[in-house]
Amino acid sequence: MSFTRRSFLVATGAALTAGSFHGAAFAAGAPDTRFTPRVLGNPDAKVVVEEWFSLTCIHCAHFAEQTFPQVRKNLIDTGKIRYVFHDFPTDQLATLAAMVARTLPEERYEPFCSAVLSSLDRWAYNNEADHKAELQKMAAFAGMPAETFEKAVTDQNLLQFIMSEQSQAQDKYNIESTPTFRFNNKEQVSSALSYDDFVKYLTKAS
Repeated sequence: MSFTRRSFLVATGAALTAGSFHGAAFAAGAPDTRFTPRVLGNPDAKVVVEEWFSLTCIHCAHFAEQTFPQVRKNLIDTGKIRYVFHDFPTDQLATLAAMVARTLPEERYEPFCSAVLSSLDRWAYNNEADHKAELQKMAAFAGMPAETFEKAVTDQNLLQFIMSEQSQAQDKYNIESTPTFRFNNKEQVSSALSYDDFVKYLTKAS
């Protein structure tokens, strides 16, 4: 899915003005993990793969459904690579979904994102659906109470964090579409890679 400065402003500035919430679901004094990296795999792996993705991107969904399961089984779970997820929402719905995903416990982030991406036709691209309500249903299935959901999608601190990370990534790496991958900071490609192509870029960057 392509990205422009204009779409960035549309994605982040439209309807998230209902209020702010500080420390959504965390006890006093506990670390706020909403702002920590979302990472899978061996922290000492020699190869780091980063993915920038949007939770309403059909190309990201294709990669998540067709390629990522093989990447996880063959490369992440075997300790060969460390995989870093970066939220890069390209519209308002994707921004809401990213805020919800980051408010969940860290171990539920990737499963929730996978569920969201595999259900785009039902919640994001169904013109008759209440998009927010459908997103809340998925969040509830992941264990998020309704009150926490409402606080998550109106949390201005979290919104600003995602906006800032997204803007920095675009300025630093000139990211213009999702999904975009970087392999060991050597190879960068914007495409819903097949597993074979993923391995080719991995080999070139190793």
